[in-house]
Amino acid sequence: MKLTKFILTLTFTLISYHSIANQGNCVSCHQKQVSNWQKSDHAKAMAIANVDTVLANFNNVETTHYSQKAKFYRKNGKFLIDLTEAGETSSYEVMYTFGHYPLQQFLVPTQNGKYQVFPFAWDSRPSSEGGQRWYPNYANEDVKPNDRLHWNQPLQNWNGMCADCHSDGLQRNFSPVTNSFNTTWDNINVGCQSCHGNMPSEHAVSGQNNEGTLLSNKEKSDLLNWLLVPGDKVARLRNQKSEVASQEQKAQRGQFMNTCFSCHALRAPLTDGFKPNKHLLEQFSPNFLVPPLYHADGQIKDEVYVYGSFLQSKMYDEGVNCLDCHDAHSMKVKTQTNGLCLQCHNAEIYEQEKHTNHPLDSKAGQCVSCHMPETTYMGVDARRDHSFKIPRPDLSNEFSTPNACISCHSDKNNSWAAEHLQSWFGKPQALSNSEQNYMKLMSNQELPLEVHLALINDDDMSEIKRATAISLLPYTTQILSDHVVKNWANSHLPLIRLATAQVGNLLPEKDKNLSFKNLLNDEFKAIRVAAANHFISDNLEWFPNFKYALKELLKSGNASAWRGEGLFNQALIDLKLRREKAAIEKLEQSIAIDPYFAASYINLGDIYRSLKLVKKEQQLFEIALNKIPTSAEIQYSYGMFLIRSGDKASSIKHFKLAMKYDAKNPQYPYLYVLALDSVGNTRKALEFLKDIYPDYKSNISLRDLGLSFSQKLRDRESYLFFTQ
Repeated sequence: MKLTKFILTLTFTLISYHSIANQGNCVSCHQKQVSNWQKSDHAKAMAIANVDTVLANFNNVETTHYSQKAKFYRKNGKFLIDLTEAGETSSYEVMYTFGHYPLQQFLVPTQNGKYQVFPFAWDSRPSSEGGQRWYPNYANEDVKPNDRLHWNQPLQNWNGMCADCHSDGLQRNFSPVTNSFNTTWDNINVGCQSCHGNMPSEHAVSGQNNEGTLLSNKEKSDLLNWLLVPGDKVARLRNQKSEVASQEQKAQRGQFMNTCFSCHALRAPLTDGFKPNKHLLEQFSPNFLVPPLYHADGQIKDEVYVYGSFLQSKMYDEGVNCLDCHDAHSMKVKTQTNGLCLQCHNAEIYEQEKHTNHPLDSKAGQCVSCHMPETTYMGVDARRDHSFKIPRPDLSNEFSTPNACISCHSDKNNSWAAEHLQSWFGKPQALSNSEQNYMKLMSNQELPLEVHLALINDDDMSEIKRATAISLLPYTTQILSDHVVKNWANSHLPLIRLATAQVGNLLPEKDKNLSFKNLLNDEFKAIRVAAANHFISDNLEWFPNFKYALKELLKSGNASAWRGEGLFNQALIDLKLRREKAAIEKLEQSIAIDPYFAASYINLGDIYRSLKLVKKEQQLFEIALNKIPTSAEIQYSYGMFLIRSGDKASSIKHFKLAMKYDAKNPQYPYLYVLALDSVGNTRKALEFLKDIYPDYKSNISLRDLGLSFSQKLRDRESYLFFTQ
């Protein structure tokens, strides 16, 4: 064991040296760029734990959080932690630091090549800002070992969750059969290679070919620059001939951001590791702006990074890219003052107190305070919204969206803020019909199909908002036709095609074999594999494009096999291919890898039921109930098993527990009262329905059940209650 540990340490030391050496190849010719990079968060994304990299207090410090107690100390030059939880104490050695500011996390080895994020982080901010302390990753929760969020579970695993964005050239190399990783990287941190690729060795030896870098006259004339014409409010992109840039030129100017978005986006991987300078959609499938990730107006809510918010902004639409505000190598903003925005926004208009209505030298007088409000993640990490919205407290009342005004003036309300803004700037501009309908859709309000389609087809809406609306079509309709999706499937906008590929289940087979089939041959992998998923059961083995896309789909599933969802999704594909044995094996592996992921138990139970393996189904649910008794889905599914087994009386308990653990799903009370009725407790079922009916927003199924029970009991008063 000691020898193995020594070899591991030696290996990682050599890798670290190799990382420094690789950056050193760049230093001789690019000293300024490397110097700026050394100031960046990228340079400190990950490091071997030593006295130079560890910022936290390891001087025999103890901290307690609910049932967890940790002691941080040093011994023989190592950084060690004793963690007591569930009545047992285990010792861990910190091998790596992860990040540096405003917090630093620590990675400890567990087993099978896994590194886990320790459940306490170091607040590296100054003491004056509340920093220089240990704090728990989940401040308001007692995350116990039988919780999917526990630090030893896959969702807190470095190899799968974090590694690819914190080191160059990372490969997870996960084996689901052995539940183990053999993770490798080229550089321990985010260096030159992450953005520029693995430059050919000839480049390092000979340097740049000057002749090859000279621009032609045409290339010079095509260069775009921001030009602020006197009297204009905002600068516009123009080329050397002072012609306004086309939308195509604006889009091309930001193509490099696909490399940035590979990490600065909430996305699902399609490959094991990724390469820079390849399109995002060739390597990832990004999330859209769906709730609860975003607020109804598109402001960030959960930890979604930058991609989704920036793509919906007017800035992005006008051709702004990351490097207009951030230095290319330090990644710091070019200035912390309003001068950052005044690069393009006319100071005579915007750098005035009549615009800010706050002193210019105050925090409230900063552009970002109103147009890029902060949301705090990971306890102390305040991140700015990149959708650059105008505060709209008038909409906050209607759609429960946040606004910068009330975030600052927490003692005031939205009406107060709306009145002040109107007195300063006049009545706010009315939202277009599409924007209003988009916010309704994001607020879980039902839209008529024709209204939903009009929103999707509105070219004035941003690409990502239109794509988001497509992805939510299953909430509006159960069927689409080729006539509806034809233009989307052939759109020049890739996110429109991606969203269309994801809703292929709404197309009947005859319509799917028309325009939609072209998505199997799309230029981007994310679109091809999403489309292939809807052809698996349609016997298209003869279709060459389907064969290739299916192969990509099956391979892409391996990128997430280290967590429950990965093998679960692969099992669903096996079921469509009528490979029940393979599906069972993958679901069993999924349970072994991620034992607190409920969906794998439920779907494996469904297969056992279809194969009439009742005993196995019962044994599976007994295991699931022991592992995750607080899972509403498991309690509900076991209740249904008992119903099918003829034990209606016992099912009642489990439907009741399902309601306890998920009070929003109307299916749980529906089955609970049906079970009560089936054992002769119709009166109790009716009274319960009357109590909870308002909480479920007058659900039609619950109403009809209430009317049926009222008639059964000849209870006119209750019948009138459900008809009002």
